[in-house]
Amino acid sequence: MQIQGDPALLERHRRQRVALGLAWATIAWNAVEAIVAIIAGAVASSIALIGFGLDSTVEVMSASVIVWQMTRDVPEAREAKALRLIAVSFFALAGYVTVQAGLDLLATSEPDTSSVGIVLAAVSLVVMPVLAGLKRRNGRRLGSNSVVADSRQTMLCTYLSAVLLVGLVLSATVGWWWADPVAALVIAALAFKEGREAWRGERCCDD
Repeated sequence: MQIQGDPALLERHRRQRVALGLAWATIAWNAVEAIVAIIAGAVASSIALIGFGLDSTVEVMSASVIVWQMTRDVPEAREAKALRLIAVSFFALAGYVTVQAGLDLLATSEPDTSSVGIVLAAVSLVVMPVLAGLKRRNGRRLGSNSVVADSRQTMLCTYLSAVLLVGLVLSATVGWWWADPVAALVIAALAFKEGREAWRGERCCDD
């Protein structure tokens, strides 16, 4: 009973519940995002938009790892394995974006304008940074490498939203079809770097 009343322990349990709630919110948003993006991409014949939808499934995978970890009695016992799984999601994202950007550059085909895609990317630019910030702050206070790593995954999805939005707008207005794949290659490199650090368990609670 005395342990249960320990303020530090109670606060930690509260932080774990917050991490779980944010993970479920991420899963819900990205599931919707994936469906809308893939359908809109198919209609507009936009490889980048379809790719953005598939990327959302990677974010669902990362958030699912946090759900898997935080629903255990002792989440800390699964910290190392959770970090490795999140690192794999970073590597999957880096690999996918690299291949997709390469295909976009080789195809040199300009997709049809997608108003739905532009709106989706713009909304994602508002939602994802908020989720990433809440995850990062909670992960630091919880002292959880995996939660902080998941926040970086969410932030990468924010960057991809920006890349998609710029690419769709430039393609629709001035015909710069190559803007999206070139910027995506930079993000792929960043994803690989973050994945390597997550795999090594580096940078728990730093900026």
